[in-house]
Amino acid sequence: MSAAYDPNNIFGKILRGEIPAHKVYEDDVALAFMDIMPRAEGHVLVIPKEGARGLLDVRPETLGELIKRVQHVAQVVKTALGAEGLTLHQFNESAGGQVIYHLHFHILPRWEGVALRPPGNMGDNDRLAAQAEKIRAAMTPFAG
Repeated sequence: MSAAYDPNNIFGKILRGEIPAHKVYEDDVALAFMDIMPRAEGHVLVIPKEGARGLLDVRPETLGELIKRVQHVAQVVKTALGAEGLTLHQFNESAGGQVIYHLHFHILPRWEGVALRPPGNMGDNDRLAAQAEKIRAAMTPFAG
């Protein structure tokens, strides 16, 4: 059994507006924003607004609605950035590679011959802002 959800994690603070983020999509279920330590150009995170530590803690109804948003945002990211493919990551607990204990999906646009960057390196804020603007400009309404 995993530990309890702590709403004071960094994503909880982003949801409450206590920490800024380059948002690309938001509705009553999910928030999508640029990863500040991008492993690929256009690396986006999608989180539920409901507090859940990981995949095994989230209500199935929330997960069902969240994954629809993940798919929608991924399609827009791929199109907006002209990506040739996508990698989707989702980690659970420290042994599984999770660092921030709020359920989140990583959307990583991919191109042939371009490796993922190593984790843990801060991205350039102006570049993240420009990528977010490009994604927002291509964003279509979520149809459900």
